[in-house]
Amino acid sequence: MVELVTRNYWWSGVTRDVERYVEECDLCQWIKNRTEEMAGKLKLGEVSEKPWIHISVDFITKLPIVVRKDAILVVCDRLSKMTHFVATTEGTMARLFRDNIWRLHGLLKSMMLDRGPQFAAELTKELNRMLGIQTKLLTAFHPQTDGQTE
Repeated sequence: MVELVTRNYWWSGVTRDVERYVEECDLCQWIKNRTEEMAGKLKLGEVSEKPWIHISVDFITKLPIVVRKDAILVVCDRLSKMTHFVATTEGTMARLFRDNIWRLHGLLKSMMLDRGPQFAAELTKELNRMLGIQTKLLTAFHPQTDGQTE
C-alpha cells in the first residue's frame, strides 16, 4: 500500500500515515493476509466426577489492611462452584491450603493457578516441606543419578 501511494504522492510521514490508515480500515483488515497460524479448537477442562478434586485458585491482593490481613485467597471447586474465601497476607498459600482446603476436602487431582511458574514451584516446595516429603531434584538425562526409572 505504501508503494502504491508513493508512486504518485509523497509527504513527510507517508509510511506512518498509510500504516495507520490500513490498521483502522475495516475492509483492509478483512482482506489482509494473516501470517500467524489460525487458532485451534478450544480445549475444555476436565469434568470432575466428584467435588473438590479439580479446583481453581486466585488471590485478591493489595486490599486495605484489616486485622493484619491484606489479601484474600479464593479457592473455587470447578464442579460445584462452591468457593472458599480466606483472609490472609500475601505469600502464605501453602499453610492456608493445608489448613482450609485439604483439611476439609482431601487431596486434589488438579489445581489451576494464574500465577507464574516460580510461584507454583515455591508452593510445591513449601507443601512438600510441610507434609514431610523430601524432594530430590536431578539433572535430566543422567542415568547415573536415577538409572532405575531412566
